[in-house]
Amino acid sequence: QVRLVESGGGLVQAGGSLRLSCAASGSSFGINTMGWYRQAPGKQRELVATISTSGRTNYLDSVAGRFTITINTAKNTVYLQMNSLKPEDTAVYYCNAQKSASLRYWGQGTQVTVSS
Repeated sequence: QVRLVESGGGLVQAGGSLRLSCAASGSSFGINTMGWYRQAPGKQRELVATISTSGRTNYLDSVAGRFTITINTAKNTVYLQMNSLKPEDTAVYYCNAQKSASLRYWGQGTQVTVSS
């Protein structure tokens, strides 16, 4: 079992920045991709950004250029630097780790609130 612990959420004004962190522990061997998803009230969960252990990244169009995902494979930790935050970025952000299409793990979520 993989345990994901997130940190770094909070309240920020529009235009501000936040950095999310997610550390994987437990049976983390075999993780090939980590990422962040978010879910706003009344909306479906959506992919924000993912990064493979080889460094390949993928971003939601609306965050590309504002958010940067990085990974420290030695620490099994993924980061999401969020700049130029907008009120529409307000959501619960969930960390995800994947070993395969059928082996995916989720963190408990961290709230990000951007005030206008």
